[in-house]
Amino acid sequence: MNSVLVSIKNLSIHFGGLKAVDNVSFDIYKGEILGLLGPNGAGKTTCFNMISGVYKPTSGEVYLDGKRTDGFPPHKMASLGIGRTFQVVKPFNGLTVEENVIVALGMPHYCRFFDSWKFWRSDKNRKAAQNILETVGLSKEADTKAGLLPLGNLRRLEIARALALKPRLLLLDECFSGLRYEEIQIIEDLIRDIRNNGVSILLIEHNMRVAMGLSDRIVVLDHGRKLAEGTPDEVSSNPDVIEAYLGKGDVSDVA
Repeated sequence: MNSVLVSIKNLSIHFGGLKAVDNVSFDIYKGEILGLLGPNGAGKTTCFNMISGVYKPTSGEVYLDGKRTDGFPPHKMASLGIGRTFQVVKPFNGLTVEENVIVALGMPHYCRFFDSWKFWRSDKNRKAAQNILETVGLSKEADTKAGLLPLGNLRRLEIARALALKPRLLLLDECFSGLRYEEIQIIEDLIRDIRNNGVSILLIEHNMRVAMGLSDRIVVLDHGRKLAEGTPDEVSSNPDVIEAYLGKGDVSDVA
């Protein structure tokens, strides 16, 4: 097994009397795809929010390459190599596809107005955006307004914007939601290519066939606590997981 990239230790967050995540621990290894699964309300996106800096944990620790990062703000986590997508895609609809990626590429420059303006206009920046769009299969849509894209292309644009941050860890929050079979296959292949290029991936996904097929390992949450961890085969045959999430039968019965 590769070395640990991110380590989650006894992570908890409480909203009033609600324990949204309760004492969860797991590791994310360099070069792996780790599935984070569970029923609605299990705490998956809340974990994403703590890893990426949106929420500060009530207790517990997050380590990136052995250095503690819990409580860092999102822009700091992005600068350290944590990129993410969101379940609800919200591009800058009035900008082109290329310009949406340029915005993400310029993230380190926005605290300095003149630097950000030069960065926006640079040929180097446009070339970098074009390379990323080629990677995700959107180069032909570079001049299209983002608000005109169908959902499948919006999902790919969301991934492109995350890749613009040059992440070491990519957090994907239900990036297959609402897609047709052919679109799912395209993004599955894209995610494998991203991993093969050295980016670790933490994946939230409700499509069990996709999650089991993509993930090297899986962590299952239920009511904010870790229910199981293991390979797809180990998790899909775990009686507690079947009862809490998969329902009766094995994973092959789940759409």
